[in-house]
Amino acid sequence: MKRAIFPGSFDPLTNGHYDIIKRGIKLFDEVIVAIGINSDKNYMFSLEERKQFIEKSFEDEPKVKVVTYKGLTIDFCREVNAEFILRGLRNPADFEFEKAIAHTNRKLSKIETVFLLTSSKTSFISSSIVRDVLRNNGDYTVLVPESVRVSES
Repeated sequence: MKRAIFPGSFDPLTNGHYDIIKRGIKLFDEVIVAIGINSDKNYMFSLEERKQFIEKSFEDEPKVKVVTYKGLTIDFCREVNAEFILRGLRNPADFEFEKAIAHTNRKLSKIETVFLLTSSKTSFISSSIVRDVLRNNGDYTVLVPESVRVSES
């Protein structure tokens, strides 16, 4: 079984994340959306809310699992027998950042990182942009899947 981890904080899930997951399930037998727990971060949405956003968005997709984890992503990959880390790239800055992490992960393990370029229609979206729009009472609904819109309506 080709199993990939798609790690992130997903605060909140965006249309960009959604797009990468949908495309990832065409490449892998299973995509585990792994919500990292970082006690040093202040999240807008609770861990349970973030998990529900993703589960609701993929409730009809048996190839997608949603879990939470602490620690190094490569350790979690070993724990769940995932050979791949799935990451989305929006721009050159993302590439440079993700490349360094991928090289480190390869040095520390045998886990391969697979990069997908975001679609042009979602490449500008980030969770931090969505949070800014939300904080300022803007129309965020075009930036997130229905599961996120419903819970904030």
